[in-house]
Amino acid sequence: MSADKLRLGVNIDHVATVRNARGSAYPDPIRAAKLAEEAGADGITAHLREDRRHISDADIEGLMEALTSPLNFEMAATDEMQAIALRHKPHAVCIVPEKREERTTEGGLEVAKEENRLAHFIAPLRDAGCRVSIFIAADRRQIEAAHRIGAQVIELHTGAYCDFHAEGKFAERDAELERLAEMATFADSLGLEVHAGHGLTYDTVKPIAALPEIMELNIGHFIIGEAIFRGLTPAVQEMRRLMDEAREGTN
Repeated sequence: MSADKLRLGVNIDHVATVRNARGSAYPDPIRAAKLAEEAGADGITAHLREDRRHISDADIEGLMEALTSPLNFEMAATDEMQAIALRHKPHAVCIVPEKREERTTEGGLEVAKEENRLAHFIAPLRDAGCRVSIFIAADRRQIEAAHRIGAQVIELHTGAYCDFHAEGKFAERDAELERLAEMATFADSLGLEVHAGHGLTYDTVKPIAALPEIMELNIGHFIIGEAIFRGLTPAVQEMRRLMDEAREGTN
């Protein structure tokens, strides 16, 4: 399966990070989400962490009320997060690994070692009508496990690819890109919808966007950072332009 139009999900977590740095009511993540929608985002992503370091419970409630596009609710596989997701029933939930001490999600979920627990965890979410995505590394074993437990979507972790690019390790970057391409094709052959994200920038997005099996990119930190200099609307529009340009080049 290939998507003619690659979807862009904009993660607004770090608007909340700036707000929480002063304990104020601004900048408002919900306002950011609406601006991103108007600028061309196809959906909004928000990660409600256990320690509430950025997105809050009130933000999730506000997003569910305000958005006209789908909300992708990123969350750890805990009873607390499952209950919140079942209460709000967002369009999609993306299960991610989470450690309290990490600054950002450091890697993909270890699905293969926790198949039974995760299968039972996601079943009620699917039954409630949420599309379940699993955030994993580009690894055949993890993709096969995600398929076995009943996930509808996988999101491939692009962090290593982006890190290699930033460090000037271009041979390693190209090898990781090849691995991402191969695993996107493999996941698609199993009937999984393929998304990707983490660390993508204007400089790194086009090779990922050009992979025909990938149907959605979720990008946040870079867009919010770029918004400081050019504004949120132009920042989203430029990412949208680069993604479209890359996808058009494959047709």
